[in-house]
Amino acid sequence: MSAEHDRRWPCDSCGAELRFAPGQTQMRCDHCGNVQDIPAAAVHDRHAALVEHPLAQGLRNDLPQTAMEEPQTTRCTNCGALVEFEGAKHATACPFCATPLVIGTGTNRQIKPQALIPFQLDERTARDAMGKWLGSLWFAPGGLVEYARKGRTLSGLYVPYWTFDAATQSRYSGQRGTYYYETRTVTVVVDGKRQQRREQVRKTRWRSVSGRVARAFDDVLVMAAQSLPRNYTRGLEPWDLGALEPYRADYLAGFMAEGYTISLSDGNGQAKEIMAQVITRDVARDIGGDEQRISAVETNHSAETFKHILLPIWMAAYKYNGKTYRFVVNGQTGKVQGERPYSVWKITFAVLAGALLLGAFAYFGQQ
Repeated sequence: MSAEHDRRWPCDSCGAELRFAPGQTQMRCDHCGNVQDIPAAAVHDRHAALVEHPLAQGLRNDLPQTAMEEPQTTRCTNCGALVEFEGAKHATACPFCATPLVIGTGTNRQIKPQALIPFQLDERTARDAMGKWLGSLWFAPGGLVEYARKGRTLSGLYVPYWTFDAATQSRYSGQRGTYYYETRTVTVVVDGKRQQRREQVRKTRWRSVSGRVARAFDDVLVMAAQSLPRNYTRGLEPWDLGALEPYRADYLAGFMAEGYTISLSDGNGQAKEIMAQVITRDVARDIGGDEQRISAVETNHSAETFKHILLPIWMAAYKYNGKTYRFVVNGQTGKVQGERPYSVWKITFAVLAGALLLGAFAYFGQQ
């Protein structure tokens, strides 16, 4: 375990454990209320911390020793999340599935986080955001908001992400479709009589094309863990990465951090899929015309770099009628994603009301 991950955050006044205060640059003691400032990073240190690593060096596992760490981690036997322990904590529950966890004796050599976005929302604000989200749901059971909010403790968690930069040059081939119109005569029946009419028919003229497009990608974001569904994490975007701060363990005081379980190589593969989708749109625009057919795209990636960062989420689970539902709150913006129950009675009533309304329209229409 590195010295940084073995540290505690004792209060100067009473010796109790300090906790990072979201939205501030302070640690606060919940026992006596004492506040201690987190030193601001110097301009030089900030710039050095936010500089990306060369991707090729990271893929070769050839990063300098200063870029690596060995945090004390425990893998959840139920969901596979890699949970890091901070300070004097030796036992907790998995924030993703509530399975009890006890700290192990091993360490896991990983790439050190370079930066993080500190929590901006405290637990009360996150709970209010969750309540508003639940209250906006259609066909939710009555009383769900109060039930979910009452006594539910949210877990503050730093989630691992990769960011990737690259300059791309893409060569493509395909076809450009241009619309043109022809006039033809058709026979129609009007009031039982056959009539001939002339109408315009749209057709497409295709022409083979080829060309090149280029794009510079900056901070393509890929979650570096599998503990949350992708639709949840995508739904929490966008993140303001301009608010990244150089990594300091002080920001983790009172919170948990998840270690990455998606390798740098696999994360880069996901990033290239995201880039490919953008490049495809660039190619379609470059082909032009009214329609496009893309036959082939060959892309060369250069100047590839990456960062390992941590992003803040509030997370909780609640049980309703015997079933567990999870939700997550973006700790920077308050955006909410999650699972929700449905009220069978409300849905049934809505269907019946709709059927009655359609029946009424049909009746009056016949009259």
